[in-house]
Amino acid sequence: MISFKLNNEKKSWSGDPDIKLLEYLRLDQGLTAVKDGCSGQGTCGACTVEINGKAKLACLIKMKTLQNAEVFTPEGFPDYVLDTIAKAFVNKGGVQCGFCNPGFISRTKVLLQNNPSPTIEEIRQAIKPHLCRCTGYKKIEDSIVYAANAIRQKERLEITKTSGRVGVSHPKYQGYETAIGKRKFVDDLFFDGMLFAALKFSDHPKAKILKIDITEAEKLHGVHRVFTAKDIPGETKVGLILQDWSVMIDEGETTHYIGDVLAGVVADSEKIAREAVNYIKVEYEILNPVTDVFAAIDGERVHPERPNNFDTTSFTIGDADNTIAKSKYTSKGSYETQRVEHGFLEKEAAIARPDGRGGLELFSQSQGVYEDRRQVAMILGLPEEMVRVTLVPNGGGFGGKEDLSVQGQCSLFAFLLNKPVKLTLTREESIRLHPKRHPVFMDIELGSDENGKLTALKLRAVGDTGAYASVGMKVMERVAGHAAGGYFIPEIDIEAKTVYTNNIPSGAMRGFGANQVCFALESCIDDICYQAGFDRWKFRYDNALVDGLRTSTGQKVFGVGIRASLEAVKEDFYKAKYVGLACAIKNSGVGNGMIDESKVIIKIISEDKVILHHGWTEMGQGVHNMALQTLCEETGIAPEIIDVVVDTESQIKTGMTTSSRATALVGLAVINAAKSLKKDLEYFTLKELSGKSYKGQFVCDWTTKPGSGLEDPVIHYSYGYAAQLCILNEKGEIEKMVAAHDGGKIMNPMLFEGQVQGGVHMGLGYALCEDLPMKDGFLVSDKMKDLQILRAHQTPEIVVKPVEVKDPVGPYGAKGIGEIGLVPTAAAVANAFYCFDRVKRMRLPLKRKK
Repeated sequence: MISFKLNNEKKSWSGDPDIKLLEYLRLDQGLTAVKDGCSGQGTCGACTVEINGKAKLACLIKMKTLQNAEVFTPEGFPDYVLDTIAKAFVNKGGVQCGFCNPGFISRTKVLLQNNPSPTIEEIRQAIKPHLCRCTGYKKIEDSIVYAANAIRQKERLEITKTSGRVGVSHPKYQGYETAIGKRKFVDDLFFDGMLFAALKFSDHPKAKILKIDITEAEKLHGVHRVFTAKDIPGETKVGLILQDWSVMIDEGETTHYIGDVLAGVVADSEKIAREAVNYIKVEYEILNPVTDVFAAIDGERVHPERPNNFDTTSFTIGDADNTIAKSKYTSKGSYETQRVEHGFLEKEAAIARPDGRGGLELFSQSQGVYEDRRQVAMILGLPEEMVRVTLVPNGGGFGGKEDLSVQGQCSLFAFLLNKPVKLTLTREESIRLHPKRHPVFMDIELGSDENGKLTALKLRAVGDTGAYASVGMKVMERVAGHAAGGYFIPEIDIEAKTVYTNNIPSGAMRGFGANQVCFALESCIDDICYQAGFDRWKFRYDNALVDGLRTSTGQKVFGVGIRASLEAVKEDFYKAKYVGLACAIKNSGVGNGMIDESKVIIKIISEDKVILHHGWTEMGQGVHNMALQTLCEETGIAPEIIDVVVDTESQIKTGMTTSSRATALVGLAVINAAKSLKKDLEYFTLKELSGKSYKGQFVCDWTTKPGSGLEDPVIHYSYGYAAQLCILNEKGEIEKMVAAHDGGKIMNPMLFEGQVQGGVHMGLGYALCEDLPMKDGFLVSDKMKDLQILRAHQTPEIVVKPVEVKDPVGPYGAKGIGEIGLVPTAAAVANAFYCFDRVKRMRLPLKRKK
C-alpha cells in the first residue's frame, strides 16, 4: 500500500506500483488539468505537477516512488496563486490553444515560491522542459514576469475588460478556463459506459496483406470486438479531395505506408485494447516500397488507378528561358526542403457515441467538422444529417488535423457496437499516422537586368505527397502560385508536380507551400545582389509588388503591403552588421477556382446570452475572438454575454479551417448577419429580441485556377504580406528576429503579435533543426524529442512590427496572418548566415559548422 497526499487529501494506492502518476491522476482521480502530450517520453512538460515542493513530470513518476509524498496538481493549488498566474497568462496573451498552459502554470507556481523575482534568463531555464508550439514562448515569459510581480505585491488580478470591439486586445475567448485546465479537450472527456479503442498499424510501408488473424485478440478478457475492413458498411476509402485514403486495409489488398490501419480493438480499457492489438497476427507479402520521389514519377504505381505524378500545375507568361539567357545577372540552383512534423501538443483523439435515433454523435478536434461529417457518413453508409459532429477546440493543428485521423475508425466502432467509444493515439502513433509538411525539390532560375530590375523566373518543383493525396496538389499549387513571392517578375515559367510515394503522406502545414518556395526565391535574390553589388533592401523595395501589378499567376493585386513592411524593418536592417532579409506573400482562402464560403447564425437567447454559431475550428489562432469581436463591433453587444459554438447541428456547412481564411470569411459572414440585428437593436432590446435568429454568409466564387488563360485571373481573393530580418551577433548566432507583417487591419493586437511570434518560432525550427527523416519508407525516429522543436532558451528575441495596408475584401481591411508568420523566416536565416560566412546553403534544415 502506497500512502501519500494529493491536493491536501490522504490517498492510498494498492494497484500496480509501476503505473505512472499521470495515468493515476487522469484515469483514477479524474484530474485532467494535467495533460498527456508525449506518451511518457518526458519531452513536452504538459503533465507537470508539484511533488514535495518540486516541479516534476507526472508521465515519468511511478506510483511506488510516492510513499509519504505530497502531490499537487493545478486543481489543488491555492486559489489566489492559481487565479493570479492564470489571469496573468490570459492578460498577457500566454494562452493560445491552451493545451500546454496547466503544465506551464504548475512550473510557474513552483518557480515563484522558490524564486519570487526571477530574471528572464531564469524563467527560460525553468521552462526548458516544456514545449509550446503556438506562442514562441515570448508571451509565456511575459506572463510569468507579470504573475511574479503581482504575487510579490499581493495584487489580485482581474481579466482585462474591453468593449470587445475590433482593434482592441480582448482576452482570448475561454482563455481562463483553458489556462487552469477546466476547459476539456477531447481526451479529457469521459461518458458513462464508454469503451476504449486501439489500432493495429501496418508493419511495412508496402506489403500485400495475406491474412489478418484476430482470434487470439478476441479471446482476451475485456475485449468487446475486433474490427477489420470487412466490417465497414459504407465507403472503404475517403479523402479531402481525392477519395484515395483507405479507412482500413483488407486481406488481399496492399498497404501504402506504415500508418495504414489494418484492424481495431475495442475493450473495457485502453490498456486492454492495446494489449489485444499485440495478439493480432498479420501475414504479409513484403513488397519494395517506392520512396524516392523522382524515381516514383515514372515508377511503379502506388495506387494502381492513377499515375504517381497525379497532378501538375504549370503556367507561363512570356519567354522566361530567352529572357534569362539575355539577363545581365542570373542566379540558378537546386533547393531542397525537408519533411516536418506539426508537433501539436494535443495528440489525435475522438469520441463517438450513438445518438439514440440510429445515427451518431462525434466529438472532434478536427480542423473541419463538416468535412468530418461528410466522410464519417460515407464510411457508415448514412446520410450526413444522421451524423452530428461537435467541435472540441483543439490543442494545436497547424494543418495537421485537416484529414481524418481516428474519427472514421472511432465512429465505425461506436456505430456498430451501439456504445460510446474513445480512440486516442500515442505520440509515436501520431507521428506515424498524420500528413506532414511536404519535402519539396526546386530547380530555380532568376534573372535581373543591370539596373536591378527582375526580368524572369523559371521554376521546376517536385513535391513528395506520400501515400495519399490529402491536399498535396493544393500545396504544390501554392508553391507554383507563390514562386515570385512579393515581387513583380514580368516573365514566368512555372511547373510544380505532386507525386505519390510510399512515404508518410504530406498535406497541409502552416505556410502551405509558400515557405518552401520562398527559401529558394529569396536565396536567389540575395545571390544576384551580391553578384552585382546591389543594395539588398533597396533591390527588394524596387521590385516589390504595388497595387495593380501582377503576381506570378498573372493576378493583379491591390492593398499590397510589401513596401510598407520593408519600410518597417529598414532602420533595423541598416543598423545591423550581419543581417538576412526576406519578404513574403501568402494567400488567404483556398481559391484556385474553389469556393470559399462561411455562414453564421446569431441567436438571441435572452438579455444576458447571445449564441454565435459558425463552422470554423478554434485551435489557438483566435478565430472565436475574431467572430466575437466582429459581432461586438457591429452591434455593441457586450462580449461577456456572447457564447461561440461550432456544431454541425447548426447546418451551416463550412470547409476546412485552412489557408489563413477564417478571420476574413467568418468576419464578413458576421457583418452580413449583423445588418438586420443592428436595425432591430435601434428599436428593441435584447430581451425583446429573445428567440430571434439572424443568419449571414459570405461566398467567394470568383477565383480561377492558375494557367486558366483568362486576361485578368483572380487566383485568391486576398493576400498577406511580410518582411523579416534575422540579425546575428559577432559569433554568427541569431540574436534577434524582426518581423513586419501586414495584417490589413489588426483585429486584436495582442493575438496578432502572438500569432506572428509563434509563426517565427516555428519558422526558426524549420530553418535550423526540425526534420522528420525516413529511410526505405520507415521513420528514422518516432520520438518527440527527435523532432528538435526549439525550446524557450533556444528562441531568440522576436520583435513584431504591425503594418496596416487595408485589403479590398477582408472585414475592415483585415488580412489572414495565421500562416505568413513563418513564410519568410527560413529564407531570412539562410541569408543572414550567408552574410556572415559567405557559405551558400541550399537545403533545409540549414547546417552550420561547429
